[in-house]
Amino acid sequence: MNRKISSLLCLVPCVLCLFSCQTIDLYEKTTVIPGHKWKSSFKPSFRFTIKDTAVPYKILLTLRHFDQYNYNNIYINLITRQPGEDSARSVMYPLELGNDEEGWKGSGMDDIFEHRILLTPEETDFYFRKKGEYTFTIEQVMREDPLEHVLNVGLRIEKKQP
Repeated sequence: MNRKISSLLCLVPCVLCLFSCQTIDLYEKTTVIPGHKWKSSFKPSFRFTIKDTAVPYKILLTLRHFDQYNYNNIYINLITRQPGEDSARSVMYPLELGNDEEGWKGSGMDDIFEHRILLTPEETDFYFRKKGEYTFTIEQVMREDPLEHVLNVGLRIEKKQP
């Protein structure tokens, strides 16, 4: 009898875990910058599939750099290729990483700082128009080439919470 009760008690946490877990609709991937020097010719690409076009999404750039990074900002081109299209669309983003008064905006540990920068407007909802596979390519377009002290860059796509 005690064995049956202990077996049932072992199952309770597993069952509770199954019912309490919910899926998070999220894509996140980062790419290491070779030698921590981001050459303008190195353009990381990210592919993901959109299944739900009825909900708004947030698109964020993720960036990690050393404290020695030489600028308070970064300029990137985000190149987007939609499903079923041969041509791509490019948009330039001037992104502030910090300022002289307050320092880096991202979170830091020791001499490494990480930023998650929203690329879609906060005040309006962004919807993907088509279902299917999207390709986003990130290109640094700073005057310094290669751009030193950048560890990695990435993309985060998540459903916008109400």
